[in-house]
Amino acid sequence: FLSVTEDLVRRRAEHNNCEIFSLEEISLHQQEIEKLEHLDKWCRDLKILYLQNNLIPKIENVGKLKKLEYLNVALNNIERIENLEGCEELKKLDLTANFIGELSSIVSLKCNIHLKELFLVGNPCTEFEGYRQFVVATLHQLKYLDSKEIERSERIKALQNYPEVKWKIREQEQAYLLKRAREKEEAQRRMQERKDKKQKQMDSKLGFDSPDSPQQKPNQAEGDGEQEGCRTVENDEEDRRFWEEPTPYTPESRLETHRYIEEKRKAKDSIRESKKREKPPWTLVTAEGKVLNVNAPKLHFSLKDDEENNQIILDLAVYRHLDTSLLDVDVQPTYIRVLVKGKPFQLVLPEEVKPDSSSAKRSQTTGHLVVTMPKAKEIILAKQKVSASIKHSDCNTQQKTTRSGQVEKLEVDPSKYSFPDVTKIIQEKERTGQGPIKLQPPEVTEVKKSCVDFENNEDV
Repeated sequence: FLSVTEDLVRRRAEHNNCEIFSLEEISLHQQEIEKLEHLDKWCRDLKILYLQNNLIPKIENVGKLKKLEYLNVALNNIERIENLEGCEELKKLDLTANFIGELSSIVSLKCNIHLKELFLVGNPCTEFEGYRQFVVATLHQLKYLDSKEIERSERIKALQNYPEVKWKIREQEQAYLLKRAREKEEAQRRMQERKDKKQKQMDSKLGFDSPDSPQQKPNQAEGDGEQEGCRTVENDEEDRRFWEEPTPYTPESRLETHRYIEEKRKAKDSIRESKKREKPPWTLVTAEGKVLNVNAPKLHFSLKDDEENNQIILDLAVYRHLDTSLLDVDVQPTYIRVLVKGKPFQLVLPEEVKPDSSSAKRSQTTGHLVVTMPKAKEIILAKQKVSASIKHSDCNTQQKTTRSGQVEKLEVDPSKYSFPDVTKIIQEKERTGQGPIKLQPPEVTEVKKSCVDFENNEDV
């Protein structure tokens, strides 16, 4: 059976950053839960708990939830009200569409002094004569029963007739409990019949499949096809019988239906898995040794022949968010193979390449896989060779000239400009004191000459 697991609670606590110790509200509806447990230990601060549309047969393990204000266990298999005495702050209890026939069990709710709303619609006890009067007279703190307000006059009247109503309810309860006992026996018998039938089917299948005579082997495929056809017909017939057979609406029948659906789902899943396993492997190379073009992942791609750099470039449009560890690139001299999540992409190359010198890169923006594969042959055209050699020679000459130029500068610079630089600096300093600053060196030299002429003129 399925119970409340920590993983389930954490997944349903996304609104609380998956923290369960401080949870105040959680919704565990439609989770096929068959046992209620652990919540009183993990989520002590719970105020609202939704457990509707599950297969819970009993209210349990919620007594320590002192702060719980609203409990919704509608559409479950609960047969009696119990174990809620510890929920001191409980204000609203929803038990809609359960199997509560033991109406006297509501006496346990007297301890929940803050309980204002109670929902029992769709339970067998609501069909009892005097049901509403009994609940109203028993639970004085209630304000609403089944969405209908309890008036003061209604409570007074219910309290006046309480002994009679209580006696009637007890009689009807006894009759219902006897009926439930018969239903349980019937359900047990039906379950046993189903088990025996299944066992017989399994035995017959094993008995049919075990003998493998050599005469049957050639026609094995045909036999398998016929068997599959028979099985599908049998399954359809079984489905039709199961759904058309009239059964009482009981917790057992509800559980049986759920188990039947679960079995069918598992059977379908197992068939699907077996088909996946039986899927033939991809034919990438034929028996004759011919390599085929295959695009199993159905990705867009482009193959570019880069003649200038003498290489072939494959651009494969891999999904942007696909992890790189799921890609496996294999470059061969005549073809390239890329496994994308196990699905092969294979492409025959127009020319032979060097696998060792090839490189694969992944774009960070687009996620595309770019594989660069240098060609095995050198540049075929003679003109291209000449041009390439010219280019190399030009590069060499340029490098030489630059190097020679650099060497000349290194040799000449310190000797040529070390002394004049000092003189220039001194002259500039002298000049700055006399008048406006002049930055250009030729002007400084002219001033220098004029100064010399002026000094040599003794007449002036």
